[in-house]
Amino acid sequence: MFFYDAKAHIKGGKSYPNIDGTVTFKETKSGVLVTAKINGLPQSKDSCKGRFFGFHIHEGTSCSGNDNDEFANAKSHLNPSNFPHPFHMGDLPPLLENNGQAYMSILINKFKIKDIMGKVVIIHDMPDDFTTQPSRKFRN
Repeated sequence: MFFYDAKAHIKGGKSYPNIDGTVTFKETKSGVLVTAKINGLPQSKDSCKGRFFGFHIHEGTSCSGNDNDEFANAKSHLNPSNFPHPFHMGDLPPLLENNGQAYMSILINKFKIKDIMGKVVIIHDMPDDFTTQPSRKFRN
């Protein structure tokens, strides 16, 4: 049985309402085990390829927003030490879509559970280039 210390429920926005999933965080002696199970992702039009999606913990405490950006209150990547991208505390490996689904599990030592409690997890429509900060979060 898998026990976790924190869990985020993922829901799509207005443009991608079918996105649904969970991200669990389990603290271990070696770091935090992050496991994402996501369904309803937009699928690649090329049957030989999946799409990559940026995947981050953001500093905001709500996925709400405004008319211009439905996720505005998610704010930027969690980065309390002001490190360059991709070394922000909230930077995670990209998700790879497979028939609308993604599964990813990684052991990471960039943060402890207490550092991310109450923060939001965002899936970005564009893949992360590990240099610039992705700015498009699932919206038209």
